[in-house]
Amino acid sequence: MNALIIFALLVALLLTGMPVSIALGLTVLGFLFAFSDVPIQAVALKLFTGIEKFEIMAIPFFILAGNFLTHGGVARRMIQFATSMIGHWPGGLALAGVMACALFAAVSGSSPATVVAIGSILIPAMVKAGFPQRFGAGAITSSGALGILIPPSIVMVMYAVSTNSSIGALFMAGVIPGLLLAAMLGATTWWKAWRGRYPRLPRATWGQRLKALRESLWGLLLIVIVLGGIYAGIFTPTEAAAMSAVYAFIIAVFVYKDLRLRDVPRVLLASANMSAMLLYIITNAVLFSFLMTSEQVPQHMAQWLLDAGLGPVMFLLLVNLLLLLAGNVMEPSSIVLILAPILFPVAMHLGIDPIHFGIIMVVNMEIGMITPPVGLNLYVASGIARMGITELTKAVSPWLLTMLVFLAIITYVPVISLALPRWLGMMR
Repeated sequence: MNALIIFALLVALLLTGMPVSIALGLTVLGFLFAFSDVPIQAVALKLFTGIEKFEIMAIPFFILAGNFLTHGGVARRMIQFATSMIGHWPGGLALAGVMACALFAAVSGSSPATVVAIGSILIPAMVKAGFPQRFGAGAITSSGALGILIPPSIVMVMYAVSTNSSIGALFMAGVIPGLLLAAMLGATTWWKAWRGRYPRLPRATWGQRLKALRESLWGLLLIVIVLGGIYAGIFTPTEAAAMSAVYAFIIAVFVYKDLRLRDVPRVLLASANMSAMLLYIITNAVLFSFLMTSEQVPQHMAQWLLDAGLGPVMFLLLVNLLLLLAGNVMEPSSIVLILAPILFPVAMHLGIDPIHFGIIMVVNMEIGMITPPVGLNLYVASGIARMGITELTKAVSPWLLTMLVFLAIITYVPVISLALPRWLGMMR
């Protein structure tokens, strides 16, 4: 009964159009005042202690690194490198866009940032080269979702914080699925380009390719610094995030010199705004999780699902349907912070690996980024391509179907996610 009251309060507040963070906080306060004996002082204590985890510091650092890279010419150089490698294939510019999104995802940790960085350059270039606007916008909007699957990933950090999972193991678990999804999105792009006889670029010489690699090498090295440093035990994921922010600042300002020192305060302010927004959501989500735990809602839900005789296969199917539905109306950070603490205990009862379950949640969040009405990538790409949300939703549909197939594969073939962290000795 208490669970129904809590969720009814939350849904009612969300339906008013209230921001998710405030709705979470008011749900907790309303329930504690009216239906619970928990002292209200516990709320004040949780507000301060909820974000005292060392791992949470990784979020503002990855946001800062992503903003430095977005403004610092790294995306442009990655596009030039990708274009020199595969631009001569059918739909070469679009395929280069998919590859550039995968590369930029490996340094930014954010899906909308990937769409902005790659899309603002490539979508107008594709239209100018003779590609239909819907094709170019669909390919980049969908491929930008790789930003939260290929590590480092802010959404993975949030899942790890919510469930006390290993951030390092999650990062490594996202590598093979991220590369597989990039290949599947690339195959869909190639097929549509080949079928539509879209233009291709002249084949680049090996000299041009080496020049493009040399120019993009400073940006690509960030992948080695973050993942290599975590695997080698040189620093924790949080320390890796701080290192990536410092490194991104140095290459943007002093190496590539595309970002002037006088523009740095503007980047810092934008990063602080986004970090504050996410940390406020996290704080209220921690409060909500505290309420759920004190009312034993996850335990009761877990027991109810187990009593219903649901096995892992049916449970994962229901989880995917729930997350896909939630992805239509909420942004990824809120979904992970609200639903992970509820679904995680059930998954553990059913013997589902926590790292595998995390990757399933992240892939669902990726799909939510390109589905209306709240798909963040759709809104970002809509501004770049100057297309309506409805038209853009139709444009991404072939890639959306590809991602749904990928979700089914990842859900029921856990070895894809778990092979690399196991091989690296990060989990059993």
